[in-house]
Amino acid sequence: MTNAGEPSLRIGFDVTRTRAVLRTVPEYQSDLAQLVARFPATAQRALLSAEIALDDFLVGLDALGSWPSPDVEWEDALAQLVGSVLDDADTAEQRIHDGGAGTASVGAGKVGALLGTGWCADLTAFQRRDIAHLLALQHGANFSVPGAGKTRVGLAVFSAMRERGEAQRLLIVSPKSAYESWLFESGVCFKEPLLAQVMDGSPAPGAEVMIVNYERLDRSLAALASWLRAAPSMIILDEAHRMKLGPRGIYGSACMALGPLSRRRLILTGTPAPNGARDLENLLSFVWPGRGRRVVTSAVAGGDLAHASSVLRPLFTRTTKHELGLPPFEPKIRYVEMPPLHREVYDALVGRFSARAEASRDNFDALGKALLRLLMAATSPALLLEGTSRYEPLAYQVPPLDVPQGDSLYSLMRDLPRYEMSPKYTEALSIVAENAAQGRKTLVWTTFIRSLTTMEQMFAEYGPAVVHGGTPDREEQIRRFREDPDCMVLLSNPATLGEGISLHQVCHDAVYVDRDFMAGRFLQSLDRIHRLGLAPGTETRVTVLAAEGTVDEVVALRLEEKLEFMGRILDDPAVQQLADLQEEPSVAGGMDMADVRALLGHIDVVASR
Repeated sequence: MTNAGEPSLRIGFDVTRTRAVLRTVPEYQSDLAQLVARFPATAQRALLSAEIALDDFLVGLDALGSWPSPDVEWEDALAQLVGSVLDDADTAEQRIHDGGAGTASVGAGKVGALLGTGWCADLTAFQRRDIAHLLALQHGANFSVPGAGKTRVGLAVFSAMRERGEAQRLLIVSPKSAYESWLFESGVCFKEPLLAQVMDGSPAPGAEVMIVNYERLDRSLAALASWLRAAPSMIILDEAHRMKLGPRGIYGSACMALGPLSRRRLILTGTPAPNGARDLENLLSFVWPGRGRRVVTSAVAGGDLAHASSVLRPLFTRTTKHELGLPPFEPKIRYVEMPPLHREVYDALVGRFSARAEASRDNFDALGKALLRLLMAATSPALLLEGTSRYEPLAYQVPPLDVPQGDSLYSLMRDLPRYEMSPKYTEALSIVAENAAQGRKTLVWTTFIRSLTTMEQMFAEYGPAVVHGGTPDREEQIRRFREDPDCMVLLSNPATLGEGISLHQVCHDAVYVDRDFMAGRFLQSLDRIHRLGLAPGTETRVTVLAAEGTVDEVVALRLEEKLEFMGRILDDPAVQQLADLQEEPSVAGGMDMADVRALLGHIDVVASR
């Protein structure tokens, strides 16, 4: 003890229970400063105390070994949590070391008995296998493809935990689009439906299941932490790739803070590594706080993804598309040629100025700084100029006017719809028309809202339904697409409709007018029409449009690399196959640093022609 009889260091929770607080006495002030410096993301705000995010604290536990005095006092709750986390990490590392052979397994045939008499829902063979695998782990991950029933598997794991007396409450963090599924399943899977609440304000003390979206999580941390600690609890992160930034993101840091407060942690996502190993590190850091990063980094450090997959396999379960028994499909890519004025404007945006563009150089430099706008320009440069509202469609002239020779290129871009039609819109319309003639509905994807409203006008003959972030009657639009025989096309963007909805019963054709660098979102959107429940022999047709010589080619290359990585890490040939799109002739064509480098390379090539 110190001279005053005080311990040299006290370690406990803050009031939110999501941070560790270190307090010392004056004679150890400099030692505390040195200790805190070993936690890189922490800034000391007082001379004798410091607060450290729980995940950072757990990652850097070894730093406590440098404290010069043995007189350290731990808050009981935090000490128990740290001990539990270290035990969990040791178990996970041992499971990796022996390939899972050293861990007691649960037979798939015994799953029914483990779920208790309150469980009443049917389970497929692969769901029973996945449940058995997850119950053999203290914590785990389900990376099964969309449509494999991950929601039901997650509830079954909770049912088994409840039967054992190890969990009484379940916190589900999910996108809003998944609320319906969780509420429905929590009602039909149990003889006595679970008392489920979508969080609005503060958690209900009597709720057995609390559902909250990622956007609300950060401002509800203290309330949720108290709710979790009031009774033995389990946490499920649905569509867990939403927190792939880990501690560097708002969603991730909130999840990392709450994770250790639960008895069991489970993550669900069909796209666990959309941008590479770092995403996987952050997801597994939630499952095994403090050690998750080390485990993944070690597994993929050598670059042998087949080896990494076998090493990591004991930590997760995955049902593949092949196991779902779905009819195979092969997305095609169609390259379209930009008309002359489109090409001239696009080249000017990336620095290859024609004589006519020189007068507008300042305008184009300003536009070109926003690299993602090149994705827009590859569809139609006219989208770059703001309309009277963010939803205003492009007003195409039919038939188009002749291009005036004396006007500046910038003014021509402003009036581009009067002179040239976007070849992508023309191509998409041709596909929709051909499908409609065969009685087939079409789902058309584009990143940009003005593309949606433009095509809504162009496709008016086919009764289009439209869904984007600002759509007030989303459910009605989707219902009309499903049920109205005159509604032959649904226009949407993957950011809005890429998750949580099934359209495979009525639609088997999709067209991508453009794609961005988000491989996970691309995979999720594909699964809206290709998922469990397809009738045998159903033909699914997916067409990706790309403008020749534009950023579309860079996007295609980067998505290929990301899907190849994800397919290998998950040992899933179906994902790898999607990386290699088959080219077919035209009938009418989220960024990380590697994406940025690829995009800058494209600009350099075009500008130097």
